[in-house]
Order: sequence, then C-alpha cells, then structure tokens
Amino acid sequence: MTANHRFHPTVLREYDIRGVIGKTLGPDDARAIGQGFGTLVVRAGGTRVAIGYDGRLSSPELEQACVEGLMSTGLEVIRIGLGPTPMLYFTVRHLELDAGLMITGSHNPPDYNGFKMMLGKGPVYGEQIQEIGRLVHGQDLVTGAGSFRKLDVSEDYINRLAADYDGTRDLTIVWDAGNGAVGHVLRRLTDKLPGKHILLFEEVDGTFPNHHPDPTVPENLEDLIHAVHTHKADIGIGFDGDGDRIGAVDEHGDIIWGDQLLAIYAADVLKSHPGATIIADVKSSQTLYDDIAKNGGKPLMWKTGHSLLKAKMAETGSPLAGEMSGHIFFADKYYGFDDAPYCGVRLAGLVSREGSLAKLKSVLPPVFNTPEVRFQVDEERKFKAVDEIVARAKALAGKGVEVNDIDGVRVKTEDGWWLLRASNTQDVLVARAEAFSEAGLERLKGSIRDQLSQSGIQAPEGF
Repeated sequence: MTANHRFHPTVLREYDIRGVIGKTLGPDDARAIGQGFGTLVVRAGGTRVAIGYDGRLSSPELEQACVEGLMSTGLEVIRIGLGPTPMLYFTVRHLELDAGLMITGSHNPPDYNGFKMMLGKGPVYGEQIQEIGRLVHGQDLVTGAGSFRKLDVSEDYINRLAADYDGTRDLTIVWDAGNGAVGHVLRRLTDKLPGKHILLFEEVDGTFPNHHPDPTVPENLEDLIHAVHTHKADIGIGFDGDGDRIGAVDEHGDIIWGDQLLAIYAADVLKSHPGATIIADVKSSQTLYDDIAKNGGKPLMWKTGHSLLKAKMAETGSPLAGEMSGHIFFADKYYGFDDAPYCGVRLAGLVSREGSLAKLKSVLPPVFNTPEVRFQVDEERKFKAVDEIVARAKALAGKGVEVNDIDGVRVKTEDGWWLLRASNTQDVLVARAEAFSEAGLERLKGSIRDQLSQSGIQAPEGF
C-alpha cells in the first residue's frame, strides 16, 4: 500500500486524471490511483477490471504501477495492452466487466499522461474522481490478493467496428492516425472495408514526430488535406492521440468541424429514430440545433465534456450526441461512448450511400464564425471571471438578448451568439462567436473583448 500519498493539486480534474510526467504525475501516483479506483470498484460490488494504455512513452510504466495498485484491492485485472481508448470501453462492454481504466494523455503534449475511467457502463468524473483522492489521502482502501491476465481484444474490436459499415459504393479514403494509438488497429480495420485506403502516420510514436494529434487544430490537418488532394480522395479522416475524437475533411480538402459532423450524422440517425433527442455542447453552432429540429429531432444543448455528455445521453435515451471538439457518441447501433474509428466507419458508409461529404454539409446554411479560441488564464481566475461575465450578461437579458449559463455563458443576440467558458481540463478560457454576417461577427467579437476587459483580462491577439 502507498503510504500517505498526496496527489499534486492539479492532477485530479473534472473529466479525468492528468499531469506532467516527472513533475506532477509518476508511477507512485499511478499505483495510488489503482488503489483508489480499485476500492471504488470493489465497494460497488465489482471483481473484474480492464486496463489499457496509449502510445505515449510513459504509458507502459504507468500501466504496470496501476495494475499493482488495482491488484492490491483484490481485483482480477484484464490487461489489453496498447490501443485506442474506445477499445478499452469496448472491452468493458463486450466482456461485461465491472470497470475499466485507460492510461492516456489524449491530445495533450508528449510529456503529459493521465487516466480515463469507467465504472459499470458509465464514465467516472467529477465527484467520483475527487473521491479517489480522498480514499488515497485517508488510506481508506480495500486490500486483497488480486491477479492479472493479458488478453488481446483487438480482433474482436476491429470486427465490431467493421460490422456497421453500410456503404453501397467504393470510396477512396485517407486516414491520418497522427502516430497515435489508433495506428495500432487502423491497418487491420481498413483491410476489412471496401474501397481504397491511404494511411498516414500509422506507426505509434509517443513523440508525435509528424504533427500533434489534435484534429481540432487546422494546422494538424494539413497533411490530411494534402493527401486528399494528391489521391483525389472522397474523404479524409483524422484522429486524436487516443482515438476518441474524430476530425474530417471533404473531397475539396475543406475541414468539417465537429458540430457539422454531428449535424450530418443526426440527419441520418433521425431517419430511424424519429423525434429523438440529439445532444450537443454549448460550443456548437446554432445551425446544428436548427437542423436537428428541421429533421424532426429534439435538440438539447448541454455542458462541454465527454463524461458529462455521456451521462446526459444515458439519462435521456438519446441515440446520438457530440461536441465541437470531435467527441461523438453513437448509441444508435453502438454502445454510446466516443469512438472515433467507429465514427469514421459510419461517416464512410454515409458518404458512400448519400453522396459527397461536401454535398452533405451544404444543407447547413452558411455562417461566419470563429474557431474555438483558447487563451491562458490562471486556474483560480478563470472561473471567477466567467461568473462576473455571467452576472453582467444576465443584466442584459430580455433586451433582445438571450443568456444561457448552463456552462459558462452563451449570449444570443440579433447578430448571432458568443460564448465564454472556463475549461475544466486546462488553465484557459474558451471563446467562440457565430454570426449571420461578417459585420455581425465583428460586433460579437467586440462584445467578448469588452466583457474580458471589464474583468481585467486581455483578449487573445487577433481576436
């Protein structure tokens, strides 16, 4: 048992556990996390837990230490090895296990790593993550003689991904693994799909030598766009470091953002789930919510965060949810967790059946918007600043202004809408605006700058 272990105060976060290797996170922390999480699992009646890890250089060492911690609570630990995060989620559901734990730094810099967890069928987040810290700090831990076994689930996972491909014509598709964990399964997956497949950076390399694995950043999609042009491909699909977020470009090389992807998926899913609730986060375009309603669905705006969206999805029985960052969740035909390779298969099938990706996107009305702009603000200050801005915005409500404070503040005006929220995973504020005209967008950006200035915060350069 780890005696009197204390976690660095920045490690236990809202949606997961995350830190910088050698500075705020190391093997002792991983062992303690295994003990704390294992205690949660055992006290919930569980006996079997799966563990996997991504391609980061620090992941194998953290996995070994975490397994030791899990076994110290008496659990049977199924070690599935290297692979994407959704393969871990799949293992828990496929084998009907009691819990799962994934060691991954997701899309963060190479020196970061962390842990994503599920208990039963649901995500572990918020108060449960804090409870792990309290159990460890208070040494309130279950002890027992556990065991482990190694199991290769990759073939079952790949077969399940390929099973829902429903295309009717062959496509040429470029897939960019970004040297992330998806590369471990991508070649075998594409071998099972019809058409021509060009793979970029499929070698798993935790130094990410080609580009950073975050498909929400346009510069990280440049190689994918170039390959789509070079091969005259029908579609390009990219992934983040652990394979739970998808990025896409159409046949012209234009980026299809997460909310646009969700609108395309929703139009298809609502054909078999008429009237269903479709959930999106507060950063998503108003055109998405309008299109869901136009197609007979019930749009629901919810808080940003993959764990929060998964929980709301289970609560409402929604067949589909997603967020701007590319976390997209299919409960239609699938398990309801964020699985980017699965989303890629579904998108390929949809484009094959319905026509070009550009055509599918064209049903959304054109708008003028900013990308998701993130800028550094101290951890303590960011939440207080948003509270101040919420209070000022509410004072304007009813004067041609609608205010939604479910997650930060989203203000709707005659020009469009603007958003400011505090990230739960980084020391940043997130801003976004969307308007019906370029002039309207400038006015919305001006509102954001003004609100930040009133709270003593410098707006990001060029915003």
